[in-house]
Amino acid sequence: MADTFLTRRSTLLAAAAFTAASAVPLTAFAQSAPAAAGSVDMDKLLEPGPLEEQVEGAEDAPITVVEYASMTCSHCAHFHKETFPAIKENYIDTGKVRFILREFPFDPRAAAAFMLARCAPEGKYFAMVDVLFKQQQSWAFVENARPPLENIAKLAGFTQESFQTCLTNQKLLDDINSIRERASAEFGVNATPTFFINGKKYSGALTVDQMSAIFDDLL
Repeated sequence: MADTFLTRRSTLLAAAAFTAASAVPLTAFAQSAPAAAGSVDMDKLLEPGPLEEQVEGAEDAPITVVEYASMTCSHCAHFHKETFPAIKENYIDTGKVRFILREFPFDPRAAAAFMLARCAPEGKYFAMVDVLFKQQQSWAFVENARPPLENIAKLAGFTQESFQTCLTNQKLLDDINSIRERASAEFGVNATPTFFINGKKYSGALTVDQMSAIFDDLL
């Protein structure tokens, strides 16, 4: 009975994500200059959660960035399209920055997109996130998200069966939601994107210049 109930719950969630047009979620706006809004204990921030961390960059990098994002957040999409490529080239790929992306979905559609990224073949999480952000307008704010999400998933190697199985995985949904709930309760995250850079909190889609200035000061 319990398994049937969980399957029904997750199926309803998937249906809501596909058929209900998403409202624009609460987001944080970039500031004119980067200013830290408090700090957190890095050891506590980096404690393992229910899902494997999605990380790019060297384990021993002197700077660790943790980003909390929502897949339906337009400011998050802007950051990942306009800022992240330069940051990856100049800081992550050169061993200066270790970058961790964590899920903070504001709505069922964002949760569904993160579920698909988590279900992508091994090593394709960031590639899936990148495509979802680049094509955000095609699925996040349309009446029916299923066709565009299915098309994106197929390009990542999903079958019809694995696509459906992923979006009815109640444990995966619960784990993603628990990441969001912990971020809110313990680290004061209430908008996206929110960054923790060596423990200092920054809200908003920082530009390349803003983020580079923070990194260069730390280096």
